[in-house]
Amino acid sequence: MNTLKCALAGAAIMLPASAMADELNLICSADVVICERLVTEFESSHPDTDVNMVRMSSGEAYAKIRAEARNPQTDLWWGGTGDPHLQAGHDGLTAEYKSPMLAELQDWAQGQAEVSDFRTVGVYSGALGWGYNKELFAEKGITAPECWADLLDPALKGEIQIADPNSSGTAYTTLATLVQLMGEDEAFDFLKKMHANVSQYTKSGSAPVKAAARGETGLGIVFQHDAVAQAVSGFPIGVVAPCEGTGYEIGSMSMIEGAQNPEAAKTFYDWVLTAEVQNMMPEAGSFQIPSNASATPPEEAPDLSTIKLIDYDFAEYGSAERRKALLARWDDEIGSLPLQ
Repeated sequence: MNTLKCALAGAAIMLPASAMADELNLICSADVVICERLVTEFESSHPDTDVNMVRMSSGEAYAKIRAEARNPQTDLWWGGTGDPHLQAGHDGLTAEYKSPMLAELQDWAQGQAEVSDFRTVGVYSGALGWGYNKELFAEKGITAPECWADLLDPALKGEIQIADPNSSGTAYTTLATLVQLMGEDEAFDFLKKMHANVSQYTKSGSAPVKAAARGETGLGIVFQHDAVAQAVSGFPIGVVAPCEGTGYEIGSMSMIEGAQNPEAAKTFYDWVLTAEVQNMMPEAGSFQIPSNASATPPEEAPDLSTIKLIDYDFAEYGSAERRKALLARWDDEIGSLPLQ
């Protein structure tokens, strides 16, 4: 019996890789509920693949992928703002892949692929703005801000949270948006003044509006769909699109150059671009605009056609040089300031 057991064990060890479960090492840069839903649905429809998922903000994800460039531990990076995905492509950290699903995608999603030489692709879109706690503002007699300029109101002292642009793609999009709206020097002057009203720079981009929903702060600068998610969950959150105009994200997806499991990565890549998968995202609290042209945008999603959007320059602000320079200036002029 012992001899038989040893023989069977040896046979198991010698099984070809094709007979063993595939693996997919995934970084997900969206809300953890969305990430977990994607993993559950993918493993259900692809039972021969085990997904190892880690949730990271897009800035953290870029840093991890860069640190592991010589020995990649990640196969696929899904979600998060497009700028760090574009920088990763520019740095040769992500692989060229032309999905057979490309033709089914919205023009902006295909454009993201084209500008990156097909090293990333758009998976969703959403406009920048903020969410504020309506009950808290009413209690304190604070007028809800409608414009970027209103965020400098002294009545908002200690009431604003925004993420750190080094870790958060949301906050980097805010920084790049203000630079494009105002000019670089003027944007940094604005941020220095707004700093007096900031209580915390969080690591995660969606954390500020979650804090506002709990009444821990008055207002969070976030993508509007993250504020909508809190309102839909029953929290007293009002959603604002800034009157001067605002930027937007193209949430993106990238395969990693030198990935250990490229075929599993391609399978997930193609699967998550289908209308069927994108249509289920609102069930996980995702209210972005889907990239598949046949997918149905959530009823609660902000209508981008009614929002004053700037002509956001993804090529420039997703470039390595521009992004590094802006982050360095933010660290020097904003991040170094003491919180009030």
